[in-house]
Amino acid sequence: MSDEMRRSLGVVDGVVIAASSTAATTSIGIGMGLLAGVVGLHLPIIMLLAFLPILGIAGAYGRLNRVEPNCGNGYVWVGRSLSPWLGFLSGWVNLVGTVVFMAYTTTVTGSAILQFLGEAHLTSVAGIGLNPDSTLQSTLIGLFVLAAVTVAATTGVDVAARLQRYLLAFEYLVLLGFCGYGLFAGSQPFSLDWFDPFGIPSFSALAQGMVLAVFCYWGFDAAFSVNEEVRDPRDASRGGTIALFTMLGLFLLGATAFQRVLSVQQLADHGAEGLTYFGNQLAHQPLAALPLVALMFSAVASLQAGVIPSARGMLAMGRDRTLGPVWARISPRYGTPAAGTVLLGAIAAAIAVLSLVLPKVSDLISAAVNAIGIVVALYYGLTALAAATRFRGLLRTAPWQGVRAVVVPVLSALVLFALGGYLCWTFYRSTDHFAVDAANGWFQLSIPVLMIVSGVLVAAWAKWVRKSDYFTTGRGTDADAADLLGEAPVSA
Repeated sequence: MSDEMRRSLGVVDGVVIAASSTAATTSIGIGMGLLAGVVGLHLPIIMLLAFLPILGIAGAYGRLNRVEPNCGNGYVWVGRSLSPWLGFLSGWVNLVGTVVFMAYTTTVTGSAILQFLGEAHLTSVAGIGLNPDSTLQSTLIGLFVLAAVTVAATTGVDVAARLQRYLLAFEYLVLLGFCGYGLFAGSQPFSLDWFDPFGIPSFSALAQGMVLAVFCYWGFDAAFSVNEEVRDPRDASRGGTIALFTMLGLFLLGATAFQRVLSVQQLADHGAEGLTYFGNQLAHQPLAALPLVALMFSAVASLQAGVIPSARGMLAMGRDRTLGPVWARISPRYGTPAAGTVLLGAIAAAIAVLSLVLPKVSDLISAAVNAIGIVVALYYGLTALAAATRFRGLLRTAPWQGVRAVVVPVLSALVLFALGGYLCWTFYRSTDHFAVDAANGWFQLSIPVLMIVSGVLVAAWAKWVRKSDYFTTGRGTDADAADLLGEAPVSA
């Protein structure tokens, strides 16, 4: 089946897809305010601390990709090395998390467009006031954008990658320009305390801040979802790694610049409109609108980048019959999983509509980001353990390679598991009742729990009703092509 996928991508395309999926501009423009509300003026160090386990995870992805390129990546690798059940759960929570991300990004995109209209002094339409913090208004506008990017992803991943190149180039030019200027023009005094991890208010704040920061890095692995469409599988590893280090530089620059320009109260108060406020502090119109335009482009690019890896992950699961056959269909015209891509966009749209129960965009972002951060910690950790299991023989044959291929991924996985587990416990202890409210701990905990429980139920259906061979062999469709468990040292 993989022969029907067009191998049209290079390393630059992998960088673009991974960078668009991590959405640095969106993470900086929205995430900095959310993080400041948790860790205060310690944004630079929290971004650096979160990068360390993610770097270990990236090394695991790179090595696994060298021995078994598969668009199902973690789903196949974890299923083969650890357990088919854990493999399915790893793939499932990744996919569901991405769909939730697409749903909330749909709303964020609409909110950014409404903010832009407000900057253009268009504050009402047909007598209805435009409010960028209205989930209803933002979602309705964002749904049109979701439909457009779904069509673009359906017609060809190479077309989508070319579009994202231009969006990404504009975003980064604006981001580098404004954040670079903010480092020097900001009125808030620079302090080395911003880089002191011991200054973070509490261990609970550290844990939640780390999970949120891990979420900001989430998406570098999108490069591995197209590893059956790149001309050389090693390009997927290079693309993901380059994108990850690029994100680190941008996040450190953005975090420092935001704290030079804005106080912690200003950061926390403006939340989803943080980048707009940041731009207005540094320039007058029309230049002040450029960061907002960059935010719109980033939201659109990340929305499209969410469609691409999810459709290919479901393709891998569909051809193993752990999901229905519709997900495994390759369009003879476009060479993409077109039917699955369209269906995925429709599901994300439906979830975006359901999210209207949270009336404020800022509340929706808070609930979605915390939930996704927890499941990202889970499936990244499982993938790292899969790498450690597969390459454990290197500890005997090549100890230094073994440290990099086994010990570092295990330590990274344990850090992520500890952070996710502690945050779940914090949510559970924070209240004694359930309420549909982003501030309610049980509500925040219920979202990742539903993601995981639904995965167990779908896995049971795949095993006993679909009778998928995946649960018998523990291997993905392409895993039989080469048994490389005993291969000599592999470097990312």
